Amino acid sequence: MLKLAIDLGTSVTKIYRLGSGIVLAEATCVTVSKETGEIRAFGNDAKRLLGKTADQTEVCFPVYEGEIVSEKLAAALLGYFLKKAAGRTFSVEALFCVPCGYKSESREKVYRVAKEAGISRVNFAESPFLSALGQDVPLSESNPVFAIDIGAGVTSVSAFSLDGTIAGLSMNVGGNNMDIHIIDHIADKFNLKIGSLTSEKLKNMVGSLIEGDNQSTIINGRDITTGKPRSVSVSSADIEFPVRVYIDKIVEYAELILQKLPAEVSAAVGRNGVYLSGGVSRLAGLPDYIARKLQMEAHISSDPQMSVVLGGGRAVGNANLLRRIRME
Repeated sequence: MLKLAIDLGTSVTKIYRLGSGIVLAEATCVTVSKETGEIRAFGNDAKRLLGKTADQTEVCFPVYEGEIVSEKLAAALLGYFLKKAAGRTFSVEALFCVPCGYKSESREKVYRVAKEAGISRVNFAESPFLSALGQDVPLSESNPVFAIDIGAGVTSVSAFSLDGTIAGLSMNVGGNNMDIHIIDHIADKFNLKIGSLTSEKLKNMVGSLIEGDNQSTIINGRDITTGKPRSVSVSSADIEFPVRVYIDKIVEYAELILQKLPAEVSAAVGRNGVYLSGGVSRLAGLPDYIARKLQMEAHISSDPQMSVVLGGGRAVGNANLLRRIRME
């Protein structure tokens, strides 16, 4: 039986194939004909059309803030990804990486989508556990770990050990919130209308939490007054507020989790520090910023966007570990 770990994210879907490693990382996106409902493009090919399609074609994201909002489109997209990741037809067992505290109704949706896409056996595990595994963090019953996974649509904050979750939560705060706020901020500051792809690019290129950072880049958009194309130079300082406001919200919730911990666990977490994962963790200065706010060391891997699915890959290859961490 072919074993996969699947991170069906709001923005990007990652698939780990046991024996091969990460075999797919593509946008969780499709384009659909408004007239016929036919899917015209999948994954990265679909996302490239965002803001560029004619009226009869719609760009759709079947996962929103960690929740499947269209089972039909999600199943078609997952089936397409499975063909790319697995090649010919196999009997497939998949471990789905899900946010902390993912509700049973939400898991049922994923289960139906997985079955429709042709997956034989379905398991679930929470992303903070898996991110720790993907970063080679030692897990045991006596060594509590504190992790924050910041994705595009959902952030999970959790303190846990191999015995289970001690305290944790998920919130609908992530990179997409920043992108939308950056669009509004650029409109107010520069009188320029930009699209979501430009906003995401701007966040990734100059978004920073480093005080005094002066990185800058040129972006193109439409002048709101004249309607004509215009270019402007945007610096890290120009978008600091829409970036920082969401990181501060994540820190606020992390502090709430820390306040709930028993004294011994709190002391151990303080010694061990916080482990960061998710695409947003790549923001310049974010580890140092969170370390200052939480007053503990912040650890981050070289590729934080892949930590969760890498951990999922380790879990699917270890039956004993999978039994310990999977959600019932």
